[in-house]
Amino acid sequence: MALAQLKQDRTVERDFSQQNISICGKAFVADLSGALYWPAEKALIIADLHLEKGSAFAAQGQFLPPYDTRETLRRLATAIDRTGAKTVIALGDSFHDREGPQRMPAHDRENLKIMQEACEWIWVLGNHDPELADWLGGYTVSEIKVEGITLRHEPRGAWTTHEIAGHLHPAARIVRDGYSLRRPCFIGNGQRLIMPAFGSYAGGLNVLDEAFDPLFGQDSFAVWMLGQEGLYPIAPRLLRGD
Repeated sequence: MALAQLKQDRTVERDFSQQNISICGKAFVADLSGALYWPAEKALIIADLHLEKGSAFAAQGQFLPPYDTRETLRRLATAIDRTGAKTVIALGDSFHDREGPQRMPAHDRENLKIMQEACEWIWVLGNHDPELADWLGGYTVSEIKVEGITLRHEPRGAWTTHEIAGHLHPAARIVRDGYSLRRPCFIGNGQRLIMPAFGSYAGGLNVLDEAFDPLFGQDSFAVWMLGQEGLYPIAPRLLRGD
C-alpha cells in the first residue's frame, strides 16, 4: 500500500514533503527525510545516523551491503541543500560504535568534510558513540540548549518539556484496506519531540511500545509518518502495535 492513499480524500493538491511542527511555541519544519529544520536558527537537526553499521555487522560475520554511510550522507546533503541550513546538530549515535569513524571510507570522510565546510557542525554524544575523535571536525557536546529548548540524545523521563531527542527510533504502524504499513515517524506533544532515526540501516521501535508510555502516555501525542513521497500526520487511534 502506498502512503499516497492517505491523501485520497483531499481535493486540493498539496506538497506533503514537509510538515510544520510547534515545540513550546517555536516553529519547526519536519522533513520527509527524517530531519527537522529550525528556520529561526537556520539549523537542521538529525538523530541516530548509525554510520558504519554495515561494517560493524560485517565484522561480526553478518554481511550487509557496505553502503549505508554513503547513502545516509547523501540523504543528509540533500536535506541541507533543500533547507539551506547553516548549522547541523546531530543528536547522538551518529556512529554505530566507537570504532565507526576509523572504519569510515576515505571518500565518505571527504564528503562529510565538504558538508562541514558549508555548515557549523555540532555532534551530540550518544550511547553508541560516547566519544568522538577531534579529526571528525565540528563541536562535540553532551547536550545543547538553544532558545530554551534542550537537544539531547536520550529523552528524559515523564513531565519533561522543551526537549528534542532521539535514541528510541520511533516507528508507526497502520493497517488500511487489509494492508499493514510500518514506517519511521516523528512523535511529539507540543512540548517535546522524539526524532526518527536518520540512518539508512537504523531500525525502529513502535510508538505503542511501553518505552514511550513515560514520555507521552497512551494517546496524548501526535505522529508524523515518513513515506516514500511525503510526511503524513497519523491520528493515534489509527496506530497499531506490532
